[in-house]
Amino acid sequence: MKAAPPPLFVLAAAVGGALGALARWGVDTTWPAGDGFPWGTLTINITGSFLLALLPAFPAVRRHGVLPVLLGTGLLGGWTTLSTYANQGRALFADGRPELAFVYLAATLLACVLAVRLAHTWSTIAAQLEFETEEGNE
Repeated sequence: MKAAPPPLFVLAAAVGGALGALARWGVDTTWPAGDGFPWGTLTINITGSFLLALLPAFPAVRRHGVLPVLLGTGLLGGWTTLSTYANQGRALFADGRPELAFVYLAATLLACVLAVRLAHTWSTIAAQLEFETEEGNE
């Protein structure tokens, strides 16, 4: 059985997650999908994917165990949203717009993968492995 995370890590994930979710809510409420295309969620997931993949490039983040939890698991975990992405795709299908649903779902997936690939160019394999170890993804 794996040991419980230290209380500071739990607090960091909770605070970061709350801040990320509030920021996402702010984008969603100021940039609603008025034309039927969920531009806000698309932007949120692309930027979140990019920033999460960029975290290993920063030595300060890699070397302070609580920062990957605060910024990665917490802030960017609260910022990005798979459930809203899936629900918006489902809603587009349900509204009789299967072509738009497909474009949205495929564009999000492709753009997020490309964003991660781009961000990875700014960090070395060693930095990425160090980050994974610090965040507990070993």
